[in-house]
Amino acid sequence: MVQVIFWSAVGLIVYTYILFPLLTLVRGLLWRTSVQSANITPRVSLIIAAYNEAKGIGAKLDNVLALTYPRTQLEVIVASDGSTDGTDDIVRTYAEHGIRLLSLPRAGKAPALNTAVAAASGEILVFSDANSIYAPDAIQALARPFADPQVGGVAGNQVYLKQKRGSGAGAGEHSYWNFDRKLKQLQSQAGNTISATGAIYAIRRSLFQPAPGGVTDDFTISTGVIAQGTRLVFAPDAIAYEPVAASGGKEFGRKVRIISRGLQAVLLRRELLNPFRYGFYALQLFSHKVLRRLVVIPLLLVLVTSPLLWQQGIFYQLVTVAQVLFYGCALLGFWLNETRWGRLKFFSLPYFFSAVNLAALMATVNLVRGHRIERWETQRQEAAKSI
Repeated sequence: MVQVIFWSAVGLIVYTYILFPLLTLVRGLLWRTSVQSANITPRVSLIIAAYNEAKGIGAKLDNVLALTYPRTQLEVIVASDGSTDGTDDIVRTYAEHGIRLLSLPRAGKAPALNTAVAAASGEILVFSDANSIYAPDAIQALARPFADPQVGGVAGNQVYLKQKRGSGAGAGEHSYWNFDRKLKQLQSQAGNTISATGAIYAIRRSLFQPAPGGVTDDFTISTGVIAQGTRLVFAPDAIAYEPVAASGGKEFGRKVRIISRGLQAVLLRRELLNPFRYGFYALQLFSHKVLRRLVVIPLLLVLVTSPLLWQQGIFYQLVTVAQVLFYGCALLGFWLNETRWGRLKFFSLPYFFSAVNLAALMATVNLVRGHRIERWETQRQEAAKSI
């Protein structure tokens, strides 16, 4: 029985981290679906949700004003969700440049976005985080795929800034996103990328569905276009730069909140898990957003069962020793997080991997006990210092 548990858990881990990415690679290379692209300039509403972003909102708006998209075709709305640190006063100084402020009572990010969309006039809605710095031509790159009538949404390319000094957790996250970016491109080539990141994405206004509270808004809004029968594609040249988090402890809490809200979002969009209606996308969604977030359970099962099988042969002994070494490196990565040693991949990757899976375990507990996280908190200040 212990062997059955061990091998079942190993099978899930191997599928999640090796077989599914390989399947995505093969499909992306062999079954390409073209996207019509053209240099179009539809009316765009750029929506920025902000909560206590006084330390960075000025830089963000200066970046917006430097974008090369035709200014007459670009509407900019900042939805301030009950900010109390002077964010609203800073945004008001940009009114002469046509930037609109919606000063809202504190209700959460989703209600702020919904209110901003109701006030927007653009044919295309672009959503941005308040600390995302766009490449000058980012919005043009987002707009081009909308020349294809089958495209309902475009996920942009979130790129983490390289840091001369930073944490091991940040180095690990940087490596993870490089891998995830390649998967997004392959998924898009074969049909749909799974979802967008809140840093930079766009959808047709006609396909917008109000986001409920307690879920990740970028996942819910972007996958809504797939639920309505259109494509969500990835635009690698639509680049948004962000700093990685500088504080491992606060970043861990953020990950718990994001994964908790992400699991709630998958429940909300559970109809997309139907392979008879959504085909390979349903498998992508299940493998990437469900199995990857719950793989901590088979990881724990392997950790527990492999020592119990020690007497069964050298394979189980090697697996046990490998886990001790791996999690030992993760622990050292935690201790060395703020040092140059902690940024070595030998420590940063095990630490990041373990931290993400521990956060996923806590998020799973939140889901089981029905705990919802309705409001968002930002950790921008610490991240901004590390640019």
